[in-house]
Amino acid sequence: MTRLTVGQAIARFLARQYSERDGERRRLIEGCFGIFGHGNVAGLGQGLLEERFPYLMARNEQAMVHAAAGFARMTDRLATYACTTSIGPGATNLVTGAALATVNRLPVLLLPGDVFATRPANPVLQELEDPRSYDVSVNDCLRPVSRYWDRINRPEQLAPALLAAMRVLTDPAETGAVTLALPQDVQAEAYDWPEELFAERVWRVPRPEPEPAALEEAAAVLRSARRPLVVAGGGVIYARAAGELEAFARETGIPVAETQAGKGSLPWDHERAAGAIGATGGTAANALARDADVVLGVGTRYSDFTTASRSLFARPGVRFVNLNVARFDAAKHAGVPLVADARTGLAGLRASLAGYTVPDDYREEARVLTARWNAAVDHACALGHGPLPSQPEVIGAVNDAAGERDVVVCAAGSMPGDLHKLWRTRDPKGYHVEYGYSCMGYEIAGGLGVKLADPSREVFVLVGDGSYLMMAQEIATAVAEGVKLVVVLVQNHGYASIGGLSESVGAQRFGTAFRARTPTGLDGPTLPVDLAVNAASLGADAVRAANVEELRAALRRARSAERTTVVHVETDPSVQAPDSETWWDVPVAEVSALESTREARARYEKRREARRGHL
Repeated sequence: MTRLTVGQAIARFLARQYSERDGERRRLIEGCFGIFGHGNVAGLGQGLLEERFPYLMARNEQAMVHAAAGFARMTDRLATYACTTSIGPGATNLVTGAALATVNRLPVLLLPGDVFATRPANPVLQELEDPRSYDVSVNDCLRPVSRYWDRINRPEQLAPALLAAMRVLTDPAETGAVTLALPQDVQAEAYDWPEELFAERVWRVPRPEPEPAALEEAAAVLRSARRPLVVAGGGVIYARAAGELEAFARETGIPVAETQAGKGSLPWDHERAAGAIGATGGTAANALARDADVVLGVGTRYSDFTTASRSLFARPGVRFVNLNVARFDAAKHAGVPLVADARTGLAGLRASLAGYTVPDDYREEARVLTARWNAAVDHACALGHGPLPSQPEVIGAVNDAAGERDVVVCAAGSMPGDLHKLWRTRDPKGYHVEYGYSCMGYEIAGGLGVKLADPSREVFVLVGDGSYLMMAQEIATAVAEGVKLVVVLVQNHGYASIGGLSESVGAQRFGTAFRARTPTGLDGPTLPVDLAVNAASLGADAVRAANVEELRAALRRARSAERTTVVHVETDPSVQAPDSETWWDVPVAEVSALESTREARARYEKRREARRGHL
């Protein structure tokens, strides 16, 4: 037996957990982000110090979960970070980050402090008093956004909770945020632990094989197709199935469209790559999707952006085959479910479809559509607009500056849609856009996690001024840790994406511009905010670029620099990326005194007629 406090035991246990897949073994919990307060400093904080567990000081609790999620995504969910906070506001700040991790199926371990389990002097500082039960605390907010949640009220409860936490973190179908709420008195309590709790433990991440009958049914549906389409989702990337997908597409001739999470499944110029699909996609993939007779979804959960709010797959009688490690996703759209790892499932389909190829005329149609779209991307990224550059031109300049293995990071606003259309990816890990939760503020923190996961790659963070103002403080964490990022800060003087959306629904861009108040509203002059100065105050090198030429020069310098650099560039938000020729369902007011809203409602009612009844 070993006598340790609960905090010391957690640190010692985490240091001895490993994941393994395909013979690759690595630390499961790479370290711990944290911000200390009275709810964790004397318990887990002391334990991390005594056990010499790697610790990184964050500046915002939500941001450190984003960093852990970025790290987990970059490591294909084989490793992550723990995050510890005090009780009260530190704990509730975790909720948004936890939701992002769970929505995106990314493993993160949350260790928030909690109120006293022994209740010696209720209410303690920052305790939420619920008259229905003394067992409720603010940490209960984390229940619905966690895949596993537990409160450790006694040391005896810790061992099974830790093992359950590791089980969920390493389950590719069930993973997400895991929360162990830690009452502050229990954290500091000593207990005699069995030695086997601290033995080195390897958690093997499985590759489930497809069930033979399901594989036969799926192959039969695909063999009957004359216009099939693959929709590659994030599961392709996490399963490291890009090579198997390339072979499948090359042998069958089936074109491949990519979701936001699946972008990079094929190199952008591969002969079977049709580009991005859905509401933020390109015209090639969307044209093929409209007339596809069979859709093979690989590792996708068919979000509304992917399906253009279920208006995209429009051919009568279209059928779906859904290869997914999660049975929940495999059963969508009344498709043939093929529950398996993406790599093993594609390998099984390749063998079952030996000799099958799409018709030559369909192959040529896909080639022509894709060439036409690629020409539109070339034009948008080299438009020569001035005096301020367009956002597509900024993306083109960053894409040109990035190497084949470098990573672009983004999350919210108009930028993710433009990136999905325009960014040209050659490496499966080169595109890192968080679009499951599309969380403003993820960008810089997520970029920190990406760089921590693979320091050999340059990381380009693209962030608008709206997201930057929400959460820029992890620049200071990157500086403190010596982690180099290239942050491209696009100044729109407001919420460009929502401004455009507001106009499209007849709301006249109300409340979307950053302007001073006048007697008639927030319609005064642009706010005198200098975000470049702000970035420099956080420790970064700040560079201003007034046009595309200056931007390209700044990116070259930033790429060769050793410190985090923020490149500030102002853009003209009126110049849009090429249209996806699809629809996204955002309801419009049914009655209104505004003519702009009435016109938008008429357009909305016409567009929603295209919605299909996929189950």
